[in-house]
Amino acid sequence: MKTMKAQVLVEPYRLELHEVPIPVISDNEVLIKVKYCGICGSDWGSYTGKYADEVACLPLTTGHEFWGEIAEVGGNVKKLKKGLRVAVDICLTCGTCYYCRRGDALLCETFAQIGIHKPGAYAEYVKVPWENCYILPDSIDDYSATFIEPLTACLHGAKAMDLKIGSSIVIIGCGLGIIHGALARIRGAAPVIVVGDSPQRLAMAKQMCADYIIDINETPDAVAEVMKITNGIGADYVLEAVGSSATYEQAFRMLRRGGKLEAFGICSDDDYARLPPVQFVLHEKKVSGSCAGIGNDWADAITLLQYKRIDPGPLISMVVPLEELEVALKELRADSRLVKVLVSPEIKERIILSGNQSPLNL
Repeated sequence: MKTMKAQVLVEPYRLELHEVPIPVISDNEVLIKVKYCGICGSDWGSYTGKYADEVACLPLTTGHEFWGEIAEVGGNVKKLKKGLRVAVDICLTCGTCYYCRRGDALLCETFAQIGIHKPGAYAEYVKVPWENCYILPDSIDDYSATFIEPLTACLHGAKAMDLKIGSSIVIIGCGLGIIHGALARIRGAAPVIVVGDSPQRLAMAKQMCADYIIDINETPDAVAEVMKITNGIGADYVLEAVGSSATYEQAFRMLRRGGKLEAFGICSDDDYARLPPVQFVLHEKKVSGSCAGIGNDWADAITLLQYKRIDPGPLISMVVPLEELEVALKELRADSRLVKVLVSPEIKERIILSGNQSPLNL
């Protein structure tokens, strides 16, 4: 039996590097040799046991922001062959339940995701349904390809929010919030306001998308600052990309009358926000949510990267070997200079980068 290295989340706060069997594929699956897998903010939630549905899946190899090369194809696979570079829609749906049949597959009654509920890509190999694969054009470099999954999630949120040209937007959070800001700028938002607590990340936001940045360490009353920027009216849209009841409440106060809150950040199961219902009625404020990219969001994300409408390069901080996953997870939480860290099963020493792929002193 052939084996591979995989990081297994045995229980909350316990990652172990195991030697496990290489997945055996069915006729409708492909085996992917993992090249890179990005560390997502939600990976920290998985590691700490923040999400009850994920804890129920442990032990599990996580990792969902990945791409790789096809190493093996099943008997029923079409249009795919060994050696192709592919990204993978991580969403697994039944296709037959009430929600799937009405076109709401993200609400599928048996919804699961590769690397979150099913074995993922913090490993040398991962198996996936062949229909979920998207071939990558050569013009997308290896590092940028790792941003396809998070970009799909941001894209899905942008589509749900349906921002209009010339509208103001506040984005709370300067991790994936920077990508949200870049998408808002593409759609003609003005001004784009990014709120966060990391001077380094806010500087990246200013470089990539933001007309205004608000550092809550220097400006504790971010709501008042948004009101000042918007001449006392409030923002047309606010997107929460942190995942905290406090910032959701703050986001609601930043909205103008008739404005829309887009819920993107994932709170823990027992975290509840207090929103005044009267403002839904008398102020006609609105809330929508989005949890992931799915289906054609992947093709759209690939197109945006292919034609350089989105350039994630400035966000890449470093690449670490598979063996250093747990260390890197903790470093991301402790060092605000780090934005996106990639994991590769193929390297033995970490590669430290700045946004332009030159050495960064850490």
